[in-house]
Amino acid sequence: MGKKKFAVIVLSAGRGTRMQANVPKQYLSLAGKPVLYYALDAFEKSRAEEIILVSGKEEVDYCQNEIVNKYGFTKVRAVVPGGKERYHSVFCGLLQLKKMGRQPDYVMIHDGARPFVDQATIECCAQTAVKDQACVAGMPVKDTIKIVDREQFSIETPQRSQVWQIQTPQVFAFSLIYQAYQELLQREEQGHIISVTDDAMVVEQILKTKVRLVEGSYKNIKITTPEDLEMAQIFLKNNV
Repeated sequence: MGKKKFAVIVLSAGRGTRMQANVPKQYLSLAGKPVLYYALDAFEKSRAEEIILVSGKEEVDYCQNEIVNKYGFTKVRAVVPGGKERYHSVFCGLLQLKKMGRQPDYVMIHDGARPFVDQATIECCAQTAVKDQACVAGMPVKDTIKIVDREQFSIETPQRSQVWQIQTPQVFAFSLIYQAYQELLQREEQGHIISVTDDAMVVEQILKTKVRLVEGSYKNIKITTPEDLEMAQIFLKNNV
């Protein structure tokens, strides 16, 4: 069967309104380097052969010159503008891989605002995707979770052992995720309401395919709020 080819789509098109900063969260400085640097560096060192970086339209040149070129990320094959929503940006990355004519066997999709993804998590997700076709990193929740109604009254308490917080990378057979996103966008064009928050949901809802979860790390945080950035600085100080 030969060696399986992996590509990566790193998403860096979000605006990060909860960060309350003028600069998108993925470009904020973390120990002197942009948050995005750390995510790219992790996949530069991984088994992946190429990386597509999806940024906001206005940040394409900045990403190319001030991050990719400046730090010498040789696996980044293209920086492309994303779309209105996260799922549009993912499809932009998938289309770029197809356009380049070197379609991978598997694709890893990762949030550029998650700087602490480690090689063990990347490799575990990759191996599991080869086995099960669809895999996402996550961790069991530590707290009790409540489902609430519109008035914020509790209506259900799911078993904590069955509730996970989902992370990235999320890894899929390329043909599977491409088909799922293609059908999702076709439904959107036909006027159907689209509500997906991660790639696993697209595969689950559109193709009815099961997605395997593997443990990532509680340190694999997404920089979303000022408190997250403070925590990230602590992690780096402690050489995480």
